[in-house]
Amino acid sequence: MKNYYLLLISSLFIIQACSQNKQPGQNVKETAGNPIFEGRYADPEGIIFDDKYWVYPTYSALYEDQVFMDAFSSPDLVNWTKHERIIDTASVKWIKRAMWAPAIVKKDNKYFLFFAGNDIQNDDEYGGIGVAVADKPEGPFKDHIGKPLIDKFYNGAQPIDQFVFKDKDGSYYIYYGGWRHCNVAKLNDDFTAIVPLEDGTMFKEVTPDKYVEGPFMFIKDGKYYFLWSEGGWGGPDYKVAYAISDSPFGPFERIGTILEQDPNIATGAGHNSIIHEPKSDKWYMVYHRRPLTEKHRDDRETCIDEMFFDENGHIKPVKMTNEGVKSNPLK
Repeated sequence: MKNYYLLLISSLFIIQACSQNKQPGQNVKETAGNPIFEGRYADPEGIIFDDKYWVYPTYSALYEDQVFMDAFSSPDLVNWTKHERIIDTASVKWIKRAMWAPAIVKKDNKYFLFFAGNDIQNDDEYGGIGVAVADKPEGPFKDHIGKPLIDKFYNGAQPIDQFVFKDKDGSYYIYYGGWRHCNVAKLNDDFTAIVPLEDGTMFKEVTPDKYVEGPFMFIKDGKYYFLWSEGGWGGPDYKVAYAISDSPFGPFERIGTILEQDPNIATGAGHNSIIHEPKSDKWYMVYHRRPLTEKHRDDRETCIDEMFFDENGHIKPVKMTNEGVKSNPLK
């Protein structure tokens, strides 16, 4: 009789575990939790390649230590795999420090990674925005042109914080800029040079009100949504604002703030990207923030929270959480 009861109890435990979609003794994560992976990372670019989510962040450290980049992939937004040193200064020899803010696109079965290097302060210093290429999203990436793609201050914009955007007609544009100025420029077909816009301009300024850095663009319902960061990246008041336009060249009239510090969660929330998962029609904001326990400028971590729109197509303020987003498998 004792063995019967032991067998019955064991069977009930197995049934309960299976009903929760996990095996006995296995702790299945239902949400990613924020941060989504360990370590100090910032300026995250989130994107979907085939059947995986990818996040490409800046390694958040002293400028002299920012000589490489890692990437992270996930099949479901919950379980993340680290891909170490997908690129470093051994393969991009003109960068000595401050390798920042990766942006990535897939074109012609190649992966092109854009990045800033050296934190140049004027046109006499060497550095700016570069591009590397690889056969796989995890690299290894190799310098594509052997020099910066953009190496000067056009319209007052420091050449950092690039985002590459594919328009409806297949054209590729690069939005970039620090020091409170934002430019857009058109890329040639193989991403080796900047080519003139239709009006002959090489670098067109599209700076919105209160812009500081970190531009990002996406299209929804035929409209161009332009997002950027405001405030000081090293302090608590970093935030994200946005505009909506009928054109990729603006004008971008500031609508409002959609991400900012929460005294119960974190400070310094900004430099975002957006992932749209079309099957579920879910939108995710990928961003960095600073834990409440930390004050140093480089103590930043990468997080994801869901983003929603109202009936007018405006972005609702994003609520930061510690739980993060629920699992959303791509297959």
